[in-house]
Amino acid sequence: MAWYFVQTLMGCIGSVGFAVLFNIRGRKLLLAAGGGALAWAVYLTCTCNGLDIFAGLFFATLAAALASELLARAVKAPVIMLLVPMLIPLIPGGDLYYMMSFLVRGQYEAFGQYAQRVLTEAGAIALGIICVASLMNIIAGLRVRARGGK
Repeated sequence: MAWYFVQTLMGCIGSVGFAVLFNIRGRKLLLAAGGGALAWAVYLTCTCNGLDIFAGLFFATLAAALASELLARAVKAPVIMLLVPMLIPLIPGGDLYYMMSFLVRGQYEAFGQYAQRVLTEAGAIALGIICVASLMNIIAGLRVRARGGK
């Protein structure tokens, strides 16, 4: 259990590092850090309860994207400013490294396996972002209609 806490803390620190790199300061920095920790905690919860990597990344991305949408509105900031640092812990860096390593060494079968894995992981992240963005767009449209707009 302590190992999961350490991993979540590292996800938070990784998000902070990239948020500082993107020149995010103050309260927004804390929000990005919390979102990174949330994303990694959701991923760990999913994968430790028997879900595969795709589902874990998908649900973790859903949580991060929803948090960034809501928090960005609360602090009047662009969603992308909070979303990118929140997603940093979910990036499949190790698999990308091994994929490229196998390609450079000419081990094409292993390269293909890792390429498929990386594309699956990236697809889960992209699908999660698209789902939340579409949901927020639908909600915004319903709000406009409820107010009597076009």
